[in-house]
Formats: sequence, structure tokens, C-alpha cells
Amino acid sequence: MSDKRDYYDVLGVKKDASADEIKKSFRKLAMKYHPDRNPGDKEAEAKFKEVNEAYEVLKDSDKRRRYDQFGHAGVGGSGGGGNPFSGFDGQNIHFDFGGGFGDMGDIFSQFFGGRSATRRRSQGRDVETSVTLTFEESIFGTEKTVAVNSDVTCDRCGGDGAEPGYQQKTCPTCNGSGQEVRTVNSLFGPIQQATTCHTCGGDGKIADKKCDKCGGRGVVRERQEIKLKIPAGVDEGSAIRLSGRGEAIKDGRPGDLYVMIHVRPHKKFTRDGDLILSEEHVSMIDAALGCELDVETVDGPLTMRVPAGTQSGTDFRLSGHGAPRTRGETRGPHIVTIKVDTPTGLTRKQKDLLEQFKQSGRKRFV
Repeated sequence: MSDKRDYYDVLGVKKDASADEIKKSFRKLAMKYHPDRNPGDKEAEAKFKEVNEAYEVLKDSDKRRRYDQFGHAGVGGSGGGGNPFSGFDGQNIHFDFGGGFGDMGDIFSQFFGGRSATRRRSQGRDVETSVTLTFEESIFGTEKTVAVNSDVTCDRCGGDGAEPGYQQKTCPTCNGSGQEVRTVNSLFGPIQQATTCHTCGGDGKIADKKCDKCGGRGVVRERQEIKLKIPAGVDEGSAIRLSGRGEAIKDGRPGDLYVMIHVRPHKKFTRDGDLILSEEHVSMIDAALGCELDVETVDGPLTMRVPAGTQSGTDFRLSGHGAPRTRGETRGPHIVTIKVDTPTGLTRKQKDLLEQFKQSGRKRFV
């Protein structure tokens, strides 16, 4: 039996989940267990790898179909017992594998661990990176430059793959289909094996002369520096999507770039949605008699009136000094919690005064 968990359980989705639901769940879990957010946590690292493995299968319609039918055995995993091909009559069965068949060991290797023939993707892969902000930058927004290494369209051939002055022609090996199909005999009867065309690499076309810079791929690996405008109010764990700034692909549109947001902890403030929270300490005497208090906010210092008789733990609301709300241009409040400090190291005279107050029978300062 396989010790792998069910991929749907790993991502926390139902077996009939849509592609969007699978993608949304993956991104949430990937951010939760990302090594950058869990440095040195081996368990989180293992979960991150497990989530990625599950997503790599379920995001691909062909792999997902095979997984639904055969389990892990259908996607290169160590599947459970039983024959995944039971129920077929052994005649002209068509399986879509990527490698060639040799002896019987190779056949079972292909059935239980083979990779599928590559199908041309119409969109490049998404790219993910991260950026770290100060607390104030997350509140007010800022501009950052992020650097990513990814495939970009070759500027010599314009993504065509052909050396300038030369043309593309239909691949003579696959006649433009991008695949080669051959029939082999096995214990299950004749099996058609579809593999990526070795001549054109699945393009269906070949250049009279390949581009000298990209070797016919149409893309080259480069480091890009991308200026990014961070909107006001972003929070830890949120992501910014830049459409078309992911990896380029030949004869397709680029993927997207996802920038994950990390916010450094502030020495004084914490955040809860659109609230900014902080604490201020006052002496027992100031709390009893009332005072004016200079309060630090993200907008600078403010003077706040502390009424006489204020109790420790009392919250005061500074409207409009919190984080920007999700919609609109308004901001939430800054909540200041008052902490009353109990005096220590009293002199004999101070103790006598407090004792007199205690004996007066009054239980609260007013």
C-alpha cells in the first residue's frame, strides 16, 4: 500500500472541485507552509512539498484523470495493490506515456512510474516571489523592485525560434501534430504509445535554422527587475498578481507573477484587519486624577485625554488612524489600551498616605 496521502485531502478539496477551487486552496496552503515563513520547521517544509506534489497532479487535467482512475500509480507514485488495468479486454488500449518500452521491467516502469507525453502548453508557468515591507509601508503603500529569474521572449528571434532571415516549416516527422505514435505488443495486447516528437519537441514546426541565441526555444532565461506598486493596506500573507509577468512560452502567452507580501513586526503596533492596536502605560496617580498623554500612531504623535478614574485595560478609540479598509478610502481606528502601573519602591511617607486613603473607606480614585 502507498504511504502517500490522497491528493484531494492534502489540498482540502472535494473530488469534484473545480480548477479554480484547487488553485485557490493550493495558494493558501503554499503561503501557510512556505519555508520563508517557517524557517527551520521540517514539518512545515514536508507539508509544503506535499502540497506542491498534490497540486502538480491535480492542476493538470490529464494527470488528474489518471489519478482519479488509478490513484498514485497512474501519476508516477507508489500506488496501492490491485491491477489498475482490470476491466479492459486487452485490445487496442491507448495509454499516453512519454518514454519508450524495452523489456518487461520497462513496461511496468512505464505503467507505474512513467511520465505522460508532453502536450504543448498555451500559457507559460506562473512565477512566485516575495517582498518584505515595514509596518508603515503596509499601511500607506510603497513602491518596490523585485528580481525574478524566468524565461522571457527571445529578443533575437521574437519568440519564433528561427534565426532571423529563416522560416519555420511543418515538422516532417510528426506532420505538425507534435506527437509520435507507435504500437507495441505487451501482455495486455497491442498498446499505442504517444510520445513527444523527438524532432520538433512537440511544436509541430521546425526552423530551417534555429535561433543562435535561444537554440530554437523562443525564450531565454534572464533576470528581470520589476517595479511594483504596493497598494495601501496590504497585510501579511496577501498576494499581488501581475498578469503576463511570469514565464514566457513559445507560441503562447506568458504566465503570471505572484508577489507574496510579508510584513515585519512593529515594536509597538499590531494589526487586526483595519484596526491598529497599541498599549500606553500611565501611573496610578495619573489614572486616578486624569492626564493628557502623548500617543504614538502611524501618523505621528497625538495628544489623548485620559479621564480621571480610568481603569487598567480601558480601550480608547482614535478614529481614522488605523489601517485602510478593503474598499473605499477610509481607514479604521487605532485602539489604545491603557495599562495602569502599580507603584513600587514606595517611601514611608507615600505608604502612610496610601494607608490613610485605604482607611478612608473609598475604594476607587475619582
